[in-house]
Amino acid sequence: MAGEVFRASRISRGNRVFPTQVAITPTSVVQFKPRWFGKQEQTIHIAHVASVNIDTGLLLSNVLIETSGGSDPIACHGHRKADAVRMKELIERYQTAHYREFGPPGGPSGPPAGRPVVSDRISR
Repeated sequence: MAGEVFRASRISRGNRVFPTQVAITPTSVVQFKPRWFGKQEQTIHIAHVASVNIDTGLLLSNVLIETSGGSDPIACHGHRKADAVRMKELIERYQTAHYREFGPPGGPSGPPAGRPVVSDRISR
């Protein structure tokens, strides 16, 4: 998987035995929560990330990645401050690259340049 993986610190709440991991790729943000049996995984496409909030504490930071699609946000507890900032930078960089390649959400307001406009009207 191309991208970076960030692992929460074991000294933070909820991460003592199985620390949460967040993978940020050019196309998606994936949160892995390992368990004794199996894992919980949540994926958000990079175009559907609405905002990234970082709550910095004395030693560790909490990251909240909200979606524009109405699904539950990804909440990560216990990341190092530098990792939290890096996560936000990567998401912003990948979103910029995505919108440069595919255009803004909803697409352009008119037909693509260089293509004729085809009408559905029948002339009589």
